[in-house]
Formats: sequence, structure tokens, C-alpha cells
Amino acid sequence: MADKLPDYWLSATAYLKKRDKVLARLIAQYPQTRLRLRKDAFTTLARAISGQQISVKAADAIWARFVKTVQGKEQRVSPHAVLALDPSLLRACGFSLRKVEYIQSLAENFAAKKVSGRRHLKMPDDAIREELIALKGVGPWTADMYLMFNLWRPDILPLGDLGLIRAMEISYCGGEKTPTAELRRIAERWAPYRTVATWYLWRSLDPVAVEY
Repeated sequence: MADKLPDYWLSATAYLKKRDKVLARLIAQYPQTRLRLRKDAFTTLARAISGQQISVKAADAIWARFVKTVQGKEQRVSPHAVLALDPSLLRACGFSLRKVEYIQSLAENFAAKKVSGRRHLKMPDDAIREELIALKGVGPWTADMYLMFNLWRPDILPLGDLGLIRAMEISYCGGEKTPTAELRRIAERWAPYRTVATWYLWRSLDPVAVEY
């Protein structure tokens, strides 16, 4: 399932190529690039929290140590496995004290079934955002990463993401700092496939596809 293509992807790329010449070029440049689905909700959110406000390279290194600490060579982690760890082991992975607190709190909420990825499948985007942002350590950016990478929602525009902002400024605004309202206006032409547009704009800065 992790390598399955989102059912809207081909329609979205065809639509965006007609609507936007910048995206048409990027889509042609990265024909094999696509969004990949994570296996479970907890993993996606935990990885997004671990990647907050640090570089992709640093986040990948910390995550690799975290996965090895929790479940050896397995590529998934579970809330109960996290809760069984002494916090000092999480700190040793490279997490700040605050992120240790956030990830443990997330694990507690999943273990208690206060958060359910299965329930999210039937919920609208805004309701999921509201539920997630109420959790400790989960802000709008983390919620957007979850909607994009775990639920494959097609029309997410994460304007809290510095990479997307920079890519839009370079591709559409001559590299100049641009107000969020203007970036949002530019992105209106991409609806209802702003997730896909975001994905290709990320590629304009970094050809290596990130995943959460």
C-alpha cells in the first residue's frame, strides 16, 4: 500500500499542466515522483513532530535512530512501544526535551484511543485539523502533513511550510518575499489539487521526495 498511487494523481497532474506552466514543467521534470502513503496515523504524526523546525537531513537522521530504538529494523513504531521507553532513550535519539514530551503525549492519546486514524477516514479536513491541533505539540503544519501524507487529501495547501513558501516565491514572485495572502491567491488556480501542486513545488527545491 505504501507505493500505491493516489487515485486522483493522474487527473491532478493533467489538470495542473493545463492550468499552470510552472507546474507543467515540474511535472514533466519529475515523472516518477509521487506521494507515498505511510502505513499508520501514529507514525505519520510522530514523524511530522520529529521534523518540526529542523532540516530534512537532521529529521531523517533522528527518525532513523528513533525507529531503531523503538523496534529495531522495523519501519513502523507503535504508541505502546514508545510509552515503554524511558524518556532518556528518546533524548538519545536527538529529540529535544519538548519533542520527547510531544511524542509521549501523542502516544498516550493513541493508546487511549482518543485519536483514531480509522475515524479520520470519514471526517472532513477542517474537523481533523481541529482535533489534531488540540493535541500537545501538533500545530497547523503538522496537521497538514498528516492530511497530505497519511490521508492523501488532494487539496491541502500548507502555507506554514517554509519550503513551499520559498518555492512559490522563486517560481512565481521573482524570489521576493511575498505576503501569505498573495501566495494563497496564486494557489487558487491549483484547487482542487493543491496537495499535488505543493508536492511538485517541493521538488523544485529538493528532488529527493520527503515523506512522513
